[in-house]
Amino acid sequence: MEPAFWQKRWADNQIGFHRTDVNPFLLAHWPTLALAKGTRVLVPLCGKSLDMAWLAGQGHRVLGVELSRLAVEDFFQEHGLQAQITPQGPFEVWRSGDVEVWCGDFFALRAEDVADCTGLYDRAAVIALPSSMRARYREHLSRILPAGCKGLLLTMDYDQQLIDGPPFAVTDAEVREGYAGGQVQMLDEREVIGESPKFIQAGVASVLERVYQVQF
Repeated sequence: MEPAFWQKRWADNQIGFHRTDVNPFLLAHWPTLALAKGTRVLVPLCGKSLDMAWLAGQGHRVLGVELSRLAVEDFFQEHGLQAQITPQGPFEVWRSGDVEVWCGDFFALRAEDVADCTGLYDRAAVIALPSSMRARYREHLSRILPAGCKGLLLTMDYDQQLIDGPPFAVTDAEVREGYAGGQVQMLDEREVIGESPKFIQAGVASVLERVYQVQF
């Protein structure tokens, strides 16, 4: 997906992917990671996710990365946070307390930028990308994250021949093959077709949401 695609989605307020509550998979499975308070957690393609505020509330230092400045502005405004804004290479960094959101291209992130990120939370990154970009995304994560970094990866799986993404379908096999250099464990799976009117209208019979623990 070209950056202009996502910029337009935010500008047109076409953000059906944004949840107005904390993700239930995050609530249920984040504690299983047993990450210490103070751990820095990378949240790629974060949008204005409430999950970042929840992670900060658990005592973590949050590093979100988001292309849309509008999304970043909305996050800080909606949470009543006064951000300190500074340039950092190709990024504009917004900071308030334990939350930083780096506004810019995720693929410009360097290993030194995330050297102390021992946690990862991917709710909306991998499913936002077509297959060719997902491979590039996984390779980039593997390159920049420190060894031992672990976190949660959330996916959706459905018949993409009936309706195209985003969100894009990511199979269990793709996850296991794509993260084969590390450790992958499926923690949970649930059927959500009843919550997905656009999929029902397209004739999709099943939409599965899955959550994995991954370690690099």
